[in-house]
Amino acid sequence: MSDLVGGLLQQLSGPALARLGQTIGTDEATTSRAVAVAVPLLVGALARNASQPEGARALHQAVVSDHDGSILNDVAGFLGGGQPGSGAGILRHVLGEQRPAVEQNLAQSTGLTPTATGQMLEMLAPVVMGWLGANQRQQGLDASGVARLLSGQVKATPGNILGALNTLLDADRDGSALDDITRFAQGFFTRK
Repeated sequence: MSDLVGGLLQQLSGPALARLGQTIGTDEATTSRAVAVAVPLLVGALARNASQPEGARALHQAVVSDHDGSILNDVAGFLGGGQPGSGAGILRHVLGEQRPAVEQNLAQSTGLTPTATGQMLEMLAPVVMGWLGANQRQQGLDASGVARLLSGQVKATPGNILGALNTLLDADRDGSALDDITRFAQGFFTRK
């Protein structure tokens, strides 16, 4: 696990994990297992979107405009509030029409119900974007820097997570999710 993603997972432990478990209605052990898969999956999906220049620019703009990292000041409070905030919109941009399949597969692999999985992803997505925003500001990253940061996190993630991500996102079952994600990259993270 990469240091940055590991740090994010550490912030999502203890009281934050307990609050998330209460919010989605599952025990702490199951929630912990699910978060350990969901966070790298979300980071990997963001990295895939940012692998194309237009996706990287749109993601950078979203981070600069809407995700300054302040959510990390009270992760437990946010997760305990039960309100996903911008999570549904983030997932729409990150996962596109693959969201139901991702939720179903993630539910099967973690023991959560599909409903709890969807709720968990909606709660985690703003936290992951906040983490990305905090790193963007601390390091002064431009769009290509954000893409490199995400790519580095993916490369430092164990292969089984990457394989799972590819399987979850590969809509046309051609062995690569990149073509499926690229279809959604244009217009990602643009505000209405």
